[in-house]
Amino acid sequence: MLETDRKTEIDMAKATIQDWTDSVVLLKFDQHRDVKYQVYREQDRHFLEMRDDEDTHIHTLELPDGMKLDRTSYEVLLRYVLLDVVAA
Repeated sequence: MLETDRKTEIDMAKATIQDWTDSVVLLKFDQHRDVKYQVYREQDRHFLEMRDDEDTHIHTLELPDGMKLDRTSYEVLLRYVLLDVVAA
């Protein structure tokens, strides 16, 4: 297999669904957290990855099979994950 064929195969295995998007997530008691997130596909699995405003990884969530979401739904997931991370 040629090197260019292998790179194309890897690129096809991972694809960005929604590029990095800034968001302010409301938490409890008038608190908020500035984050950014992206949604991507890796082979047949979908992920939502979150980072803080300094680009530090917060969490990567694997989305359930067949779950088709829009931006509003992604932001609802961000809040639940952040509340869980803050509570831990």
